[in-house]
Amino acid sequence: MLFTRYTNKNFLELSQNIDGRKIKVKGDWYTVSNLISFSRILTPIPLILLHQQFGEAAMAWLIFLTAYIAISDYLDGLAARKLDQITELGKFLDPLADKICASILFIYTVYLELIPLEFFGVLLIRDSLILAGSFFIKKKHGKVAMSVMSGKIYVNLLSLYWIVAFFMPTQETLKTILLTLTLILMMFSFFVYAYRFYMIQKGSEFN
Repeated sequence: MLFTRYTNKNFLELSQNIDGRKIKVKGDWYTVSNLISFSRILTPIPLILLHQQFGEAAMAWLIFLTAYIAISDYLDGLAARKLDQITELGKFLDPLADKICASILFIYTVYLELIPLEFFGVLLIRDSLILAGSFFIKKKHGKVAMSVMSGKIYVNLLSLYWIVAFFMPTQETLKTILLTLTLILMMFSFFVYAYRFYMIQKGSEFN
């Protein structure tokens, strides 16, 4: 009986909030986490300029900047949680930074013919649809929906694919494997976002 009451209580909470629990979200703009997210948007610019100007002679800097992009995607979320700085802007800026950063880097690697143009086209369509859904939710409900875990895992795999394509362009087998896995997770995470969008429109609460 106790187990039944506990299960029913959790089911009710989950049905009321699609994220499983209520998270306190602030309206602040100037936070450490938002600054980190914004810096991630700018980082691809010096990376590309250094590669264009110096090539492999700037390898140490290229690796450093790439590492910062990857680590910052973890640090902004960590800072938001640890410093109690989860904000409406941050919920939007973090995934937006990922999408802008990825778009710039993938455009460059497509230009270098290291990544198929068709892959970038699929990536661009997916991200555009998710952004459009996010804008719609913001306009209708007055707040931004948080990213889902499958989307975060996909971003990590996407980053790994880009790193291998950019730094190890001759590893064709590894690139093909990562490309395939990235496409699978890309589609899976998109359907998770689509289902989340549907549930929010049906009235589910969200953070």
